[in-house]
Amino acid sequence: MAAMFAAGMATFVLLYATQALLPELSATFGVSPTAATLSMSLTTAGLALGLLVAGPASEAIGRTPLILGSTWAATAVACLTPFSPSWHVFLGLRLLEGVVLAGLPAVATAYLREELHPAALARATGLYIGGTALGGMAGRLLTAPVADLAGWRWAMAAAAVFALGCAVAVTLTLPASRHFAPRRRDGARLRSMARAAVADPALRALYVLGACAVGTLVAVFNALGFRLSGAPYDLSLAAISLLYLVYPLGTVSSTVSGALADRLGRRAVLPSGCALAVAGVGLTLLPSLAAIVVGLALLTAGFFVMHGLASGWVAVRAHLAGAGASQAAAFYLCAYYLGSSVFGSLGGSAWTAYGWPGVGVLGLALLAVAGLATGRLRRIPVLPVHGR
Repeated sequence: MAAMFAAGMATFVLLYATQALLPELSATFGVSPTAATLSMSLTTAGLALGLLVAGPASEAIGRTPLILGSTWAATAVACLTPFSPSWHVFLGLRLLEGVVLAGLPAVATAYLREELHPAALARATGLYIGGTALGGMAGRLLTAPVADLAGWRWAMAAAAVFALGCAVAVTLTLPASRHFAPRRRDGARLRSMARAAVADPALRALYVLGACAVGTLVAVFNALGFRLSGAPYDLSLAAISLLYLVYPLGTVSSTVSGALADRLGRRAVLPSGCALAVAGVGLTLLPSLAAIVVGLALLTAGFFVMHGLASGWVAVRAHLAGAGASQAAAFYLCAYYLGSSVFGSLGGSAWTAYGWPGVGVLGLALLAVAGLATGRLRRIPVLPVHGR
């Protein structure tokens, strides 16, 4: 868990390193808010594409080699990014960053399912997701103050140094898989497992849920910097980055909801996450800065309840439905990061066209779809053994 925590920190520091810098990037490169969000959207899109390869590849080469290779490759790309000579080169490196980051998210839940007792899986997944929440927070809190002091290049360099430290920690602590057996690549078998991962109605609902939940979170946080850096708030990047201190609530909510799910079942706990997120987006529509902070806290807590439960549920459901756990996890995370990419950019467009009300309406619409997916999951029959 220490190794997975460090790998998750590195992944999400690098993935979200530019989110707090969007106003700075927009001003420095002379691009629109929508164009600035491409520094996030292209990374998450590259990650989504990389997952489609990394998941099946892990069935042949193993979980731990892929985690290590991904962590070091992502660190190498991060070290090049501060030297980007132009906006387009910067975006190209951010796209490449997403592709090479795919190794850890593609296999994390499958690795945990193989190495841990089923009774502890939901709790352990919640802890892992909570660790990624801290990584996302650390990335924003690290880059924004550095950018205020020395510009975006030094901010990205700071993120690269942080990732380097995490990569060393992962290399020293990650244990080899004890319950994974490499499989010969069998095209027919892979296609069969992929069909099973798409055919199961619960897995499809989980894919939709993940895409809409993260789309809401990223759309809100992408537009947040532009809202708060302007009148009447006029906050600096460093001050805005302090709002990411709500992210530890994601660690708490994902851990608590995982423990509750072990006792009550995922179907019973999941709707509470959606309700929290809806309340949070509603509060951000108010002009008060205090209401915005509380709204962000509720949105973050609700999102991590949904994502923590859904990501762990995918691995369990896939195993019982006859689908490959890593393939189903790859499909879930592909939908998840495509949702982050597409809806995150839509958040920038909504801000440009309609201001914060447009961002709020987009977020509530996405959460309505997530709520429908949650209701669908409650009606789908339980599979035997651990099918909660």
